[in-house]
Amino acid sequence: MASLPFIFFLSFFIISTTLTSAGAAAATIKLSLSPFPHPSSSHPYQILNNLVTSSVARAHHLKHPKAKADNTTSSLLRAPLFSHSYGGYTISLKFGTPPQTLPFVMDTGSSLSWFPCTSRYLCSQCAFPNVDPAKIPTFAPKLSSSSKLVGCRNPKCSWLFGPDVESRCQDCEPTSENCTQTCPPYIIQYGLGSTAGLLLVENLAFPQKTFQDFLVGCSILSNRQPAGIAGFGRSAESIPSQLGLKKFSYCLVSRRFDDTGVSSNMLLETGSGSGDAKTSGLSYTPFYRNQVASNPVFKEFYYVTLRKILVGDKHVKVPYSYLVPGSDGNGGTIVDSGSTFTFMERPVFEVVSKEFEKQMGNYRRVREIENRSGLAPCFNTSGYTSIEIPELSFQFKGGAKMALPLVNYFSFDGDDKVVCLMIVSDNVVGQGSHSGPAIILGSFQQQNYYIEFDIANNRFGWAERSCA
Repeated sequence: MASLPFIFFLSFFIISTTLTSAGAAAATIKLSLSPFPHPSSSHPYQILNNLVTSSVARAHHLKHPKAKADNTTSSLLRAPLFSHSYGGYTISLKFGTPPQTLPFVMDTGSSLSWFPCTSRYLCSQCAFPNVDPAKIPTFAPKLSSSSKLVGCRNPKCSWLFGPDVESRCQDCEPTSENCTQTCPPYIIQYGLGSTAGLLLVENLAFPQKTFQDFLVGCSILSNRQPAGIAGFGRSAESIPSQLGLKKFSYCLVSRRFDDTGVSSNMLLETGSGSGDAKTSGLSYTPFYRNQVASNPVFKEFYYVTLRKILVGDKHVKVPYSYLVPGSDGNGGTIVDSGSTFTFMERPVFEVVSKEFEKQMGNYRRVREIENRSGLAPCFNTSGYTSIEIPELSFQFKGGAKMALPLVNYFSFDGDDKVVCLMIVSDNVVGQGSHSGPAIILGSFQQQNYYIEFDIANNRFGWAERSCA
């Protein structure tokens, strides 16, 4: 039990600009990550309700996605990672010749990277705290000498649209050798948000290295997307795949739902490097691919095997079908930086939340706050100088355990003396069904952890750290 003082802590425009590419040496790239904060002027429960709604909507999207259309010397590149009030963490990337710097939300649950593109870019419902939709930074293809539209017969077009994409290129005859038709427009859904545009190949520049012919989306129209997306999923179009990353890692600074200027670093590493050596101090569990997924999009997620959930010393009994994907591919746990709060399907959430209710029976439930915030259970702790809250732990395959710091799974409001569990489910917002991953480990629960995606050795590593 932890004792803690109170804290609150579409239509498309024609792009006629000629949009080009070079070899890549092994390198490790460090990028800084930052959380998107919330303004003090907004009521905290409305902020929490917005994030709960977006986390559940994100979970629905991840669970019901539409199918897509020898040692070498390694070096490190850094980029800052910042948190934001709308729930994401952004890195800055440089595209084009000369380079144009733009912020991107770091997302391990999707693969295509895209930027707001051209002066005609439109974003609806993008009036987030500290975000002016009219001033969202955009990429200008006409100012880059290396920008090129992707042709319908370019193999990279099939990364998004599949091997039969040429059947959609009606202006390209099978016998034609000089087809000039562009790759079809893309439309991508992200829970409550979406984006649409055309594919480009561009230079992606880091201080030590430039990657040519990097596939990136030039989005013309978006909804609820205050920045572009940096896709760190497992598909061919992702940053790890295109850059040939051996591993990437990040440390998410603690969020207080405001746009803080404090940042941490994200690290990308290419090349064969140090083989299977583990990073000192990290606990590891294997990744696995969902090979029997009912939806091919599930194969781009980072699945880990969660063996047990513990509330205090109590091992809560989660139905096995939710811990491991079944023959239909549904179930299991994924790690997703694009989700704010960890999501659990209703049967999982119920046994966890009921165990908290049982062990915190001395405190009164506050239904009004639960309705306003979208979180549950919430407890009134008025009159207590200190409170006892059970520890929440996840135990993974191989025995590695993630014992969450208290501030990673409970939120306190110092004015109302109310504390709420910061995990969401369909029994809190909306209705759901058993489809796709059953548990989604979100960024709020990852804060102040050093997180490593060791792609070369197919494992997930973590250690508690102060990330600021």
